Amino acid sequence: MCNGSPGKGSDLCCIICIPLLNAVSSGHKKAIDIHTSCVLCRFFEKMENNEVEKAKALIVVEIIEYIPNSVVIKTIIKKMTGIISAVSCDMGEGLTEKIIPFDTFIQIIDGKAEIMIDGRSNLLNTGESIIIPAHTSNSVKANERFKMISTVIKSGYD
Repeated sequence: MCNGSPGKGSDLCCIICIPLLNAVSSGHKKAIDIHTSCVLCRFFEKMENNEVEKAKALIVVEIIEYIPNSVVIKTIIKKMTGIISAVSCDMGEGLTEKIIPFDTFIQIIDGKAEIMIDGRSNLLNTGESIIIPAHTSNSVKANERFKMISTVIKSGYD
């Protein structure tokens, strides 16, 4: 969270607020007022607080909504050793081709998805899963809208 103090918190401030934060340390109240209403800083703050609340029961398919013409990603758990995310993709959207150095477990929790692994298409329906091997080219396409859970476990032993 951008807390108006340079060097503290996440330091995720927009380019406009960085000079303002220097003024904040000098006690300029107007700079504080501008910074606290900055749309970009509020965006960064929302992105940083995107993790699901711990020790609280949840229905996974309900923690993320479909947004027209968009891909939405919500972090469930993020650690140095891996990340679990909920993803929703509207029809016609997807995740661009990439290669990551870790295995990725994908589970479709709503709808149907096309998972491309090294140029081979895999059509997955609700309840189906696939492991994308480390170091392979992969992408995700939404021929119809879908939601999935993506789990990446980082390991130096593969």
